[in-house]
Amino acid sequence: MPAKEAQIAELEAASAAPDFWNDPRTAQATMRRLTGLRQQVAEWQDFGQQIADAEELLSLATEEADEGVVAEVAAEAEALARRVGALELRLMLSGPYDDHDAIVSISMGAGGIDAQDWAEMLLRMYLRWAERRGFKTEILDYTEGEEAGIKAATVEVRGPDAYGFVKAEKGVHRLVRLSPFDQAHRRHTAFAQVEVLPEVEEAVEVEINDEDLRIDTYRASGAGGQHVNKTSSAIRITHLPTGIVVTCQNERSQLQNRESALKILRAKLLELKLREREEQQAKLKGERLAAEFGSQIRSYVLHPYTLVKDLRTGESTGNIQAVLDGEIDPFIEAYLHSRIGANGAGPGANGEDAA
Repeated sequence: MPAKEAQIAELEAASAAPDFWNDPRTAQATMRRLTGLRQQVAEWQDFGQQIADAEELLSLATEEADEGVVAEVAAEAEALARRVGALELRLMLSGPYDDHDAIVSISMGAGGIDAQDWAEMLLRMYLRWAERRGFKTEILDYTEGEEAGIKAATVEVRGPDAYGFVKAEKGVHRLVRLSPFDQAHRRHTAFAQVEVLPEVEEAVEVEINDEDLRIDTYRASGAGGQHVNKTSSAIRITHLPTGIVVTCQNERSQLQNRESALKILRAKLLELKLREREEQQAKLKGERLAAEFGSQIRSYVLHPYTLVKDLRTGESTGNIQAVLDGEIDPFIEAYLHSRIGANGAGPGANGEDAA
């Protein structure tokens, strides 16, 4: 784990600086990353010790020809094989931002009310998935639909390698079903866009100048509860050089909404920076990289049959209810494996993950 150990050394040096805690938010993010990296290295060290113990047990079984010890070795071998699979998956998450927290934005596409309902279904799916993995989530922005569902929502997902995992969900998701909003109960198709960004706190990665921002305030919208406010606490920030617009209205205070909006803006500016670098790399290589942004990645069919199929990897299941309840790890793992196979190299070899 030389690369991970080098990152730990770099972060430890940064945390030892006298002015490290002058910016508490950045310091906390750095400490979270440091803790996560230390856990990963400790996990590999523990795995190495487990292998050593298994080898000793195997030598003992060979010497004594004890059937009980042989059975114990077999059980240990199975446990090691399962652990190898889990660790192998973690090794795929070696992109420059894979260990960062993630910002997931879901917005309705074509399909009217069904698309709004579909966007809310996807929001629930990702919240349940994060809960299953032990990740923490916070809704940063939430715009309700006119009759049902949502028009858009933005969620922060915090946990080890959160961005590395959930980046597999970036793209257009398609739903086919008998519409509950159609009086004739006809089959409808709805679309929703999922955008996934790595959360960045370090000023050196993305620089934002105050003079480049136009900040507007307005009253939060919604049917009530936590998503509505009687004061103008909602924030809309326009980044003038790029035209990027972000909004945040989920917090009660204007200051909290401003901080959340800036967090989203930093992530969007980083994505723009990486995308420009990908385009430049493609020109230098004389190749045209696949334009995956905005393309349909997965179909969810509820009628006339039940099937969820990822169009990039071929991974599929008929248990659509389990998927909508957050069981999407098989799709994420298939995507990560496909990126390795497609590039013939380790993670980070493609434009998507390159720094």
